[in-house]
Amino acid sequence: MAILNIDAIIQRIASLQDKTGLFPAVRSNAMIGYQRADTNVFFSAITVFTLQNLRLSVSLESRKQIDQIQQRVVKAYPLFRNKDGLNTYNFWPTRPSRHFPNGYVFHRFEHFRIPDDIDDTAMVYLTTEPVRADQLWLKEKLAQHANGSQPQRIRNTYPEYRQLRAYSTWFGKNMGVDFDACALSNMLYCICYYGLPRNQHDTDSLTYLRAIVESERYVAEPFRCAPHYARTSLIIYHLARLMTAFDIPELRPIRSRLITDAKQELARATNRIEQIILTTSLLRFGETGPTIPLERIEQDFMPFNFFIAGLLTAYEQPLLRRFADRPIVQMRWQCEAHSWALVAEYLSLANANACVSE
Repeated sequence: MAILNIDAIIQRIASLQDKTGLFPAVRSNAMIGYQRADTNVFFSAITVFTLQNLRLSVSLESRKQIDQIQQRVVKAYPLFRNKDGLNTYNFWPTRPSRHFPNGYVFHRFEHFRIPDDIDDTAMVYLTTEPVRADQLWLKEKLAQHANGSQPQRIRNTYPEYRQLRAYSTWFGKNMGVDFDACALSNMLYCICYYGLPRNQHDTDSLTYLRAIVESERYVAEPFRCAPHYARTSLIIYHLARLMTAFDIPELRPIRSRLITDAKQELARATNRIEQIILTTSLLRFGETGPTIPLERIEQDFMPFNFFIAGLLTAYEQPLLRRFADRPIVQMRWQCEAHSWALVAEYLSLANANACVSE
């Protein structure tokens, strides 16, 4: 399929929406020959969020199309709202729970039912217009589940980070506390976007993000720093998006390190979607980047995963955690619509950069 401009890409994305307003996604594990269609809110919400940020740089017709895409996606959000009616959101439908949809085994076990999370909740809030009372409620809800706010404390991070009162990925009371750099970046983006009051949890979340970059752990062990994304390139992408949207003093010191590492990762990357997100990050920082060839770019969609779920990630037992980063115990997600949105985002920034250079 030859798509050469942003307008055509947005038309393609619109054509992919199903009757519920969601974008189809796939979860897979190539090592065991597993592949299933997956119904989740995450990829639809992040696709809309990405398109929203392009809205002012596209044609009037594409703006209308983005608005229509958003309206259709938002209508599906109630399916993923907290099972008790609270204003947090789950990766999968909640009433009734449809965890691991279209599967044969995992959906039968309550153990694999996950709680609401900060990633999906942040993206739903960023693609809707929550009233101030709901924004402030979310801020308090985040504090209730942050590390140190419950008897259970984080165990699956580096010892020097275990005292940080950073936000956990999960809202569930029975789920272990979990730090994920990309999920934290998304929630901090939401907090900054709505101008919510800062507290110790925000400060410690930013401390975590700065520390994993300054220590270079996010390059050496990306799974341990962001277990649901597990790629250095994706951590760079999320941090660059956050840091260039808002001036956050705590993160200023890592800007040059992120740029250097993005260039090094780009030199090694072979998948064009990974090249695109790294180049997008560099363009956001005001750096130049290579021109990525887009002919038959869709061939690179399936080999690249933007998000993973480790079946052993939630376990805090050391023996099980030793195997949590192995591909055989991970599900990987792909979404064509979101991949096209990443391509459109790259083109928009590349075009803007070319205009500035002329």
